[in-house]
Amino acid sequence: MRQTIIQVDAFTNQPFAGNPAAVCILPTPLEDSWMQNVAREMNLSETAFLVKQDDGFSLRWFTPTVEVPLCGHATLASAHVLWSEGHLSLDVAARFYTKSGLLIAKRQSEWIELDFPVNHSQVAIAPPILLAALGITDTDVYQNSLGYLVELESEDLVRQMQPNFQLLKTLPVGKVIVTSKANFDSPYDFVSRFFAPGVGIDEDPVTGSAHCCLAAYWRDRLSKDDFLAYQASSRGGVVKVSYPGGDRVYLSGQAVTVMRGELLMRE
Repeated sequence: MRQTIIQVDAFTNQPFAGNPAAVCILPTPLEDSWMQNVAREMNLSETAFLVKQDDGFSLRWFTPTVEVPLCGHATLASAHVLWSEGHLSLDVAARFYTKSGLLIAKRQSEWIELDFPVNHSQVAIAPPILLAALGITDTDVYQNSLGYLVELESEDLVRQMQPNFQLLKTLPVGKVIVTSKANFDSPYDFVSRFFAPGVGIDEDPVTGSAHCCLAAYWRDRLSKDDFLAYQASSRGGVVKVSYPGGDRVYLSGQAVTVMRGELLMRE
């Protein structure tokens, strides 16, 4: 049997930038082992698997090594595929049933808006291994359900950071957001990077779930609700963030299809 698979660059309007995700719209649910094998074969940070439901789609996300409970860029990529491939009319919202609950995506002109759960951070004691792995000696460290959040003094420090990924893997929580206010002359409000060697991704190019944490964090510090954010990986990506308070955050991004193919075999 043949299964269509589409690769999308998310959180960008240019090919070969943003965060690539593979999207499979399946006719019926398949075994977890098959989905994990496909994700390992694609070797992208996430591969998304969708199955049609009565009023939406079930959606699951796999890295090359594990299933994850929430993924922003692969949700954005999935919504893009549903509209661009004709599975949904352009004026119909995409409804996804996931391990993180119901997620909704809507088209807003050239952008796609995601309705995601906010993720608050609490002050944490920095494990010495974390500081050593990031090459820093002293800074404020926070923790949320995604992992650690570390604020640095400048955008330059965020961009120049070269973590020790082997050390990061030894942490009980092997996922870290580093962030700072953007430079004074920047069009962005804040910048970030996301390292996740604990789930097989040394650095994720653009991370929606990290911005669920960053939304509340920077709202408290910049006293505003709406942000333009940049994730400063080598590929780079832009995220519009809106968090007026409450338990939901709104992330917007663009997406570009870069590849369409067929899987020729199933287990």
